[in-house]
Amino acid sequence: MAKPSNPPNHQAKFVTGSTMRHVAVMTATGSIGLIAIFIVDALNLFYISMLGVQELAAAIGFASTLMFFFVSVSIGFTIASSALVSRALGRGERAEAARHGGASMLFIGLVTGFITIAAWPFLDTLVGLLGATGETRELTTAFLQIVMPSTPLVSMGMATTGIMRGAGDARRAMYVTLTGGIATAILDPILIFGFGLGLEGAAIATVLSRVVLLAVGIHGAHVVHRLMAMPDPRKLAEVAKPFFGIGLPAVLTQLATPVGNAYVTIEMAHFGDESVAGWAIVGRVIPVAFGVIFALSGAIGPILGQNYGARRYDRLNTAMRDALIFVMVYCCVVWALLAIFAHPIADLFGATGAARDQVVFFCVFAAGTFLFNGALFVASAAFNNLGFPTYSTLFNWGRSTLGIIPFVWIGAKYYGALGVLGGWALGAVVFGIGAMIVAFRVVRNIGSSAPPSQLDLPPPPPAAQSPFSTGKASTIQ
Repeated sequence: MAKPSNPPNHQAKFVTGSTMRHVAVMTATGSIGLIAIFIVDALNLFYISMLGVQELAAAIGFASTLMFFFVSVSIGFTIASSALVSRALGRGERAEAARHGGASMLFIGLVTGFITIAAWPFLDTLVGLLGATGETRELTTAFLQIVMPSTPLVSMGMATTGIMRGAGDARRAMYVTLTGGIATAILDPILIFGFGLGLEGAAIATVLSRVVLLAVGIHGAHVVHRLMAMPDPRKLAEVAKPFFGIGLPAVLTQLATPVGNAYVTIEMAHFGDESVAGWAIVGRVIPVAFGVIFALSGAIGPILGQNYGARRYDRLNTAMRDALIFVMVYCCVVWALLAIFAHPIADLFGATGAARDQVVFFCVFAAGTFLFNGALFVASAAFNNLGFPTYSTLFNWGRSTLGIIPFVWIGAKYYGALGVLGGWALGAVVFGIGAMIVAFRVVRNIGSSAPPSQLDLPPPPPAAQSPFSTGKASTIQ
C-alpha cells in the first residue's frame, strides 16, 4: 500500500494553544472509542444475563477480573510508547519517534506473548484462587481458554493507540477502539444467540474484535503516520532502556488496580454468586459512566510529554490544573445522573436480590468517590510522563492495598457484601488527594529547575529529585 507523502502532525501540536482545549479534545475523542468498548462489554454481560443462568454472569465477572491483569500489562507499556513518541516529537525528532513506535510494538508483543504462554497451564488454578467454584469455575476457565491466546493482539492494538496519541492524533486512536467495539457489538448477538454458542460465542466475538482492532491500529500508526520504524537490531538494547524504564513502573502501577479488584472479588465471593454477579455489573457500569476519566488519564500524558520534550515547563502546571477541573466537573455531573437512574440501571441488567442492592448502592453512594480516583489518574499520568514513574507506582499500589484491604475487610465483617463495595470506594479519597498534591509539586519543581538532559528518559534536575523540595537543594519543606 502506498504511503502518504505528507503524514499528518509533523510538528508537536500540544506546545501551543489552549491547554484546556487540548485536554477537552483529546479526552472527548479518546473517550468515544473507549466508552464504545465498555458499552459493548456491558452488552456482552447483558446478552449473557438474558440466557437466565446466574453462573454464566458470574463466570463473566471472574474472567474479567483475571483478564484485567493481562490488559493492565498492555496499558502500562502503552503508556511508555506514548510518552517516548510524544517526547521525541516535542524535540522535533520524528525519525527517533518512529523508532520508539516500532520497538514498542515489538517489545509489547513479545512480553505479552510470553506471559500468555506462561499463564495458560494455570488458568483453572487462577480462576479457583479468585473464589470461583463448581460450574462457575468450569465456565470461566473455558471462556479464558478461548480468549487468552489473543492477548498479544489486543496489546499491540493498544500500543498503536499510544503511538497515535503521542502524535496528537486522538481521532485515529479513537477509530481503533471504536471499530473493535463495533465488531464485538455485531458479532456478540450473532454468535451468542444466532449460532446458539452462549458463553463460547461471547469469547469468539472477543477474539475476532481484537483482530479488527489491531488491523485498524497498524493502519493508523504505520501507514498514515509512519511512526513504526523498526530500529537496527544492534540498537534495540539502546531503545529498550527508556521503554522499559518507563514501562515497567507503569505496568506495576497498572497491576495495582486488578490486584485490588481481585481482593474485592474474593471477599465478594464469600457472599455467593449473586453478589459476584452484582460486582460484575458494577464493573461494567463504572467504565461506561467514567470512561471519560479513563480517557483523560491517557489524554493528558501526551500533552505533558510534548511540552516536556519542548521544555515548555510553564504549560505543564496549566495542563494539570485544567485536567483536574475537568475531572471535578465531569464526576459531579455523572454521579448525579447515576443516583437519579440507579433503579433503571439495575433493571437494565435484570439484577435482583443482592446483585440489585450492589448496583443501587454504587450508583447512589460509591460513585461519588470517583472524583478522587480521577485525581489519582491525572497524577499518575504526570508522574509517568515527567520522569517520576515510581511515584505513580507507589500511589497506585497504596490505593490498591492500604486503600482497599483494610476498608474492604472491615466492611465485609460488619456490613456484608455492601460493606465490601463501600470499603473499596472509600480508599480512593486519601490517595487521590495525596497524589495530586505531590504531582503539582513535581511540576512546580521541574519548572523552577535547570532544563533536563536530552536523553529519552531525562533525569530530573538535582533540585527536583524530590517533589518535596522547593528548588533549593538545601531547603526541605
